[in-house]
Amino acid sequence: MDSVIETSRLLLRELTLDDADTLALVLSDPVSMRYYPAPFSAEKVRQWILWNVENYRAHGFGLWAVILKETGELLGDCGITLQDIDGKLLPEIGYHIRKDYCGKGFATEAAAACIDFAFGKAKYDAVYSYMREDNVPSRRVAEKNGMTFVRCFKKEISGHVVNEVLYTIDKERG
Repeated sequence: MDSVIETSRLLLRELTLDDADTLALVLSDPVSMRYYPAPFSAEKVRQWILWNVENYRAHGFGLWAVILKETGELLGDCGITLQDIDGKLLPEIGYHIRKDYCGKGFATEAAAACIDFAFGKAKYDAVYSYMREDNVPSRRVAEKNGMTFVRCFKKEISGHVVNEVLYTIDKERG
């Protein structure tokens, strides 16, 4: 499958159900998913992929497979989804990278490319990222990409109310 985005070290392409087992290495891992209510079951990983396939069809974007060019290995996902923030559907940059590849700048590199895609091809004037308040690694990724802290808020996720933080960057600053 052709890549949607290419960076110096990564290819981002559409996820397929063939990616389920490898994507589960991040989405089903308790350490990687410690900022979520629970790691994903195998069925939840399949649903996640199908949700993104529908997003590609409906919007032209979603979370894409992050592939390491050097090896062809799937490291996780990163992309743009429309999220309900204060009652508005806004473009949100999200990322999940396998724990054995964290700390090497892959999430930052992939997220930066997705921000560029959002401003260029998707024609958004601003994009957002939100994460649990205590998710320092994800906050660092947002900050490294020039996103600024907006505020704290509470969000219900899978029946759990969690403290979240919101970051944004607009096209003029991006």
